[in-house]
Amino acid sequence: MIKQDLNRQWTFKSSQLPSGIVDLPHDFSILQKRDPDTPAGIGNGYFPGGVGEYQKNLFVPVEWRGKKVMLEFEGVYMNATVRINSHIVAQQPYGYTTFHCDLSPYLMYGKDNTIDVHVNNSAIPNTRWYSGSGIYRPVWLMVGEQVHIKPWGVFAAAQEVSAESSTTAVRTEVENSGEAAAAAIVRSTLLDAAGSAVASHEVEVQIPGKCSIEASQTLVVEPARLWSVEDPYLYTLKSEVLLEGKVVDLAETSIGIRSISFDARQGFRLNGVPTKLKGGNVHHDTGLLGAAAYGRAEERKIELLMASGYNAVRCAHNPPSPSFLDACDRLGMLVMDEAFDVWRESKVTNDYHLYFADWWERDLAAMVLRDRNHPSIILWSTGNEIGERDGRSDGYAYARKLADYVRSLDDTRAVTNGICWVASLRFSPIGIDPSAIPEGFDYWGETTESYAEPLDVVGYNYEQKRYKSDSVKYPDRVICSTENYLMDSLEYWMTADEHPNVIGDFYWTSLDYLGEAGVGAVRYGGEKEVIRYPWHVAYCGDIDICGFKRPQSHYRDCVWEIAKAPYIAVYKPEHYGKNPVLWGWSWPDVVPSWTWPGYEGKPTVVEVYSTDEEIELFLNSTSLGRQGAGKPNKYKAAFELHYEAGELLAVGYRAGSEASRTVLRTAGAPAAIRLTPDRSRLKAEFGDLSYITVEVVDASGNVVHDAADDIYFTACGAGTLIAVGNSNPVSEEMYVGHRRKAYEGRAMAVVRADGESGEIVLTAMAEGIPASTVAIAVG
Repeated sequence: MIKQDLNRQWTFKSSQLPSGIVDLPHDFSILQKRDPDTPAGIGNGYFPGGVGEYQKNLFVPVEWRGKKVMLEFEGVYMNATVRINSHIVAQQPYGYTTFHCDLSPYLMYGKDNTIDVHVNNSAIPNTRWYSGSGIYRPVWLMVGEQVHIKPWGVFAAAQEVSAESSTTAVRTEVENSGEAAAAAIVRSTLLDAAGSAVASHEVEVQIPGKCSIEASQTLVVEPARLWSVEDPYLYTLKSEVLLEGKVVDLAETSIGIRSISFDARQGFRLNGVPTKLKGGNVHHDTGLLGAAAYGRAEERKIELLMASGYNAVRCAHNPPSPSFLDACDRLGMLVMDEAFDVWRESKVTNDYHLYFADWWERDLAAMVLRDRNHPSIILWSTGNEIGERDGRSDGYAYARKLADYVRSLDDTRAVTNGICWVASLRFSPIGIDPSAIPEGFDYWGETTESYAEPLDVVGYNYEQKRYKSDSVKYPDRVICSTENYLMDSLEYWMTADEHPNVIGDFYWTSLDYLGEAGVGAVRYGGEKEVIRYPWHVAYCGDIDICGFKRPQSHYRDCVWEIAKAPYIAVYKPEHYGKNPVLWGWSWPDVVPSWTWPGYEGKPTVVEVYSTDEEIELFLNSTSLGRQGAGKPNKYKAAFELHYEAGELLAVGYRAGSEASRTVLRTAGAPAAIRLTPDRSRLKAEFGDLSYITVEVVDASGNVVHDAADDIYFTACGAGTLIAVGNSNPVSEEMYVGHRRKAYEGRAMAVVRADGESGEIVLTAMAEGIPASTVAIAVG
């Protein structure tokens, strides 16, 4: 079917916001001021929900009469009702499911037709993290002949795989929406990256009226270029349907030829090569943009993670946007695609448990059928920390039903599920007192054994201590650390690396996210201090809400032995002598700064993260001694000293010789605003983005870490300023508008191309600092 985007110029109405014309993707929660009294509370980051109405006129030409006309919504949060000319054509409660609407029966030809989308996200809380609200992913118009390839009807699965010769099985579901039977040819052609055909096959099919059939074909590629993390090579599968020699439908699908396998002795293998998953959990939001799933925003997530050593992501805890998976395919990131955070048992009042019994098959099918051609996906996950994992509410039966159903749709990948502790205050089984469990009884293992049995890979959340014992108790069990604690990242990785049946670790979390506010906060007021408004960011990510690496990300560079230079982590002098309270997801309150006016002569502590054997620390050329670093010292060298403005230098040594060095310098007064775009040229297409790092610097170009200036932005030309932000997890400022304070000397602005060639000029101004501009070419 011909597919075109339908993302421009929708009329939007909501009682919470002014009415107007909007473009998609559109998240109306991020446009609202956070409310300390919202029922969603800390879980949703104090962002309100609400009800929104979207409307768009669609002119339907007379030539479309008799054709199949559909809409595809990649994601609407949540409880979407879609109408065409006042007729309901779809209802979709789950906000993460891609769904289709058949408009054909209700169209008026030769005139405008009205599409209405009602979105109801007023029943909050309905999720444990920030969800966003509205049509937050793209919408597509699909038009095809009566005989056409069904949406998600193409499935290509590599079978015999080698660089010399590879075989791909192709199944193509062709639908006949007309009354009369049709004799058709299905032609499948595999094109390499240059567009040359490397394999082709035709098969004739007979399709009764109002029916669909599946054509099966085999394509052999000799030689084949295999998809891998290092070389994510993609072919294009061109699927055609011919009637009387004429092509009546065409679909193109990106695929990769690769093999995957899982077993307890050799772990996970990609193309026969043992591969440990250096994974991170990733929520669906796009940071400063809220939930709006711009393709470039999704791609940037993967680029940031790969630059920090990750080779795998877990989509926590719902299917991601298609553009996220497309980026994983192109860039070489492995994926665990996850369906649900709850089944029948709830976690918050209005979550998916209200719909699970009636909708799980449809929503699970939508995930698998939509995503099964992505070579990046290696694991399907049926859920996360499901309440029924101890067997209650038919949990064992549902675990098998969901796993078997996934395999009925795609048996080429492994099925997993993230299982956490059972005997806990939050998730203890009904009628079970955790303190009454007999000493030495393996309650976790015994209770979850039947739940885990139908899985190919068993996900362990925060259960690193079980790897050794479970490897003995369940010798054929393949384990994946689906979540682990940030504070114990070295121990988790080392333990996983020691056990071949543990295929890798997925850290909580790789990217920071909105909602679950303050889960990574460092507290100084005692254990009973409660995280409240204005906290709105989880604050547990390796990479923060703007995309800047946090100290723990530099530490993980050491754990994964990819760090190139020491990282100097300075404890804030204001907290010297205090006893911080850190949760498992917290990281010490350190920053890479040697600018502490007012603390001259006061004590502080400096940690240096390094893979080098030793670290020597110099303050203004005076050596403060050497400390061991590297793996034997958990990649940390600690020094206590008194603050003195100037230069702090860390020198790394290997075998007694200098191997690397890093310096921090005390910054002077703010003298300029430095603007650094991640991309200086955008395509002349609506929705392409440039993320511009904004830094307050002194006359020598050093970031002024304590600068908190109000920065005012203007954008003109061929684009729009769509977001401003900083990394402050307790800021009450909006992510939309033209003003944002610097935080730790930095901020960020995001500009969007609006579809015309030209130039976007962004200007940043602050009181007492010269204005700065940057030009982004578009075209």
